[in-house]
Amino acid sequence: MTPSPVPGAAVTQFAVLDALLAGAYESGIRVYEARRLGDFGLGCVDHLGGEVVIVDGAAIECTVDGPPSEMGDDEVLPFAIVCRMPQLAGLEVHDLGLDAFAASVESELVSRNLFHAVRFDGRLSEVRVRATPRQRHPLPRLAEVTSHQVETTVRDIRGTLVGFWTPAIYQGIAVAGLHLHFLAEDRSVGGHVLDLAVEHGELRVAAYARFELRLPTDDLFLRTELTHADDHRIVAVEGGGASGR
Repeated sequence: MTPSPVPGAAVTQFAVLDALLAGAYESGIRVYEARRLGDFGLGCVDHLGGEVVIVDGAAIECTVDGPPSEMGDDEVLPFAIVCRMPQLAGLEVHDLGLDAFAASVESELVSRNLFHAVRFDGRLSEVRVRATPRQRHPLPRLAEVTSHQVETTVRDIRGTLVGFWTPAIYQGIAVAGLHLHFLAEDRSVGGHVLDLAVEHGELRVAAYARFELRLPTDDLFLRTELTHADDHRIVAVEGGGASGR
C-alpha cells in the first residue's frame, strides 16, 4: 500500500530562492514565527550570514564565526522552509555516498509531485558543509556570496541531516530535488551539505500535500522583479543536494 501524506500538515516557506539569487533578502521571518509553523526545517541567517538547521523545535545557526549555536526568538531568517515532522518508522541505511543517499530518499517518496521532509540520524564517515559570511549593503547576489563561502569537511561524526525533497516544478521557488543541511550531534559543526558519505543510521521521509508560501513585503523585494530563468544558477550555488530530474 502506498503511504499517505501527513494528514492536514503543510510545508511552509518564507521567501523564494530566486529572491536570494537576485540579492533581495533585506527582511525575513522571525525565529519565533518560524518555530510556530514547524519544529523541523532549514533556512539562512540574516544577511546570508550562515545556514540554519531547525530540528526538534530548536533553530540552530551555523556561521563562519564559531560553532553552531541556538538562535534567539527575535532573530531574522530571510529564507526558511519548515514543517511538523511526524513520528514514523525509519529506514536503516548504510554505506551511501550523496548520490546513493538521494536515491534512497527517492525510493521512499509518496509522489514526485509532493513535498517531502527528510531526516537522517546516524554516523557519517565524512560530510562537507558550507557557511557564508554576513553581507553588507549593497546586497550582492547569492552566486557572489557563495563564491566566498567557507567549507568544512569533517570525518567520523554523528549528527542529523535535515532537508526537503522538492518537486521539479518548484525550482526557483525552492531547490528542486534534495536540499540538505547538517548538524553534528555535539553541535561542533553544521551547515549546508555539499557532499557526504553515510556510514549507518536511520532515514525518515514524510510527504506533504499542502505547501504554503509567504512572501516578504519590504521595499527591496517589492521592486525586484523576479524572473526564473536558468536552472544552472541554482545548481551552481546550492551544489550537492540538488537533483530534480
